[in-house]
Amino acid sequence: MTTTWIAAHRTAVINPHEGFHLFEPRAFTDQTVRQSLRLAGGGEALRVRLGNRYGKDPLEIAGARLAVRTTGSGIDPTSDTPLRFSGAETVTVPVGEETVSDPVELPVSAGEELTISLYLPGDTGPTTYSAIPYDTGYAVGGNHTSAEVLDNAEELPLGHFLTGVDVLAPEGTRIAVAFGDSWIEGANTTPGTDNSYPAQLGRRLGRGWIVNQGISGNRLLTDEVGDHLLSRIDRDVLDVPGVSHVLVHIGLNDLGLPGTIAFPEPGRLPTADDLITGLTTLADRLHAAGLTVIGSTIGPYAGTVYPGYDTEEGQAVRRRVNTWLLGDEHPFDAIVDVAAAVADPGQPARIREEFNSGDGLHLNDAGAKAAADAVDVTLLDL
Repeated sequence: MTTTWIAAHRTAVINPHEGFHLFEPRAFTDQTVRQSLRLAGGGEALRVRLGNRYGKDPLEIAGARLAVRTTGSGIDPTSDTPLRFSGAETVTVPVGEETVSDPVELPVSAGEELTISLYLPGDTGPTTYSAIPYDTGYAVGGNHTSAEVLDNAEELPLGHFLTGVDVLAPEGTRIAVAFGDSWIEGANTTPGTDNSYPAQLGRRLGRGWIVNQGISGNRLLTDEVGDHLLSRIDRDVLDVPGVSHVLVHIGLNDLGLPGTIAFPEPGRLPTADDLITGLTTLADRLHAAGLTVIGSTIGPYAGTVYPGYDTEEGQAVRRRVNTWLLGDEHPFDAIVDVAAAVADPGQPARIREEFNSGDGLHLNDAGAKAAADAVDVTLLDL
């Protein structure tokens, strides 16, 4: 059987030096950082991707190890394996680049939890990070990459450096990239359960799988929390090995963030035509690469607890864009009416109470399942 490298895990990352940050970026010095992930698909071997995309200095990694996770910061010591880079157990990742480990001959399957431990001897400076990691990470002083448990460890709410895992899978294996904002990334779903909308959808598929390239706070048209979606197409979709389909949810933050009190000067609210043009550009660029593109209506958010996010102007734009998406003029291969799937029937601009994570903007685990259940899986004929 012929095999090839396919993405089995992805994490979209944020520049700590630019834009607005929902969470405070941080640095590490002489510390072990341990983080876990859950594979969306399996294969007979794997390789790990580590990134210094937005670092100001080269990133020195003086040790990296892979293990099967138990609970918390714990690992199964019998599975503990050093990661090598061109045969070496240390690597320096240049500014703006990513490094890929040598293959590890370890058969893995979908749903398996792995842990990556990195020893960072020097000052990393503010790290290239992800806002919503799979689960809480851990950091301790010194080199403890092989420790079975990290005692008295600091808990890390953000993800750092870990950008992906590829697996050696049968040639012809195809996957989807979930691409967009917090509804894609899984903000406010339960950490460590893999209950984001794309993950729950992925468990419904008969073949192939979905990797997640969402960024909470991300926008279609404007750099703010992460680079805007149109600028992320190449690296976060087209460069993902095995991609054939793209599932998109975007637009909430284009409508809500310009009015929030978090920004000292309110931004300009995009018009419906602005968003329609941007979504058309997105679909056209992905189609030009031969990909199937599935769009989504913009989810409800009326009554959110975030001051200034919910405005009459923004709601009017949302209604017009969603009407366009549900009509016959949009450029997508299909549209998932996520908004209808999770809306309060009596107040369709609001999230239904049993699907509300508590802030009126994000879905809980049940809401993410409702969104996933709204997708006709035959659209993802991977």
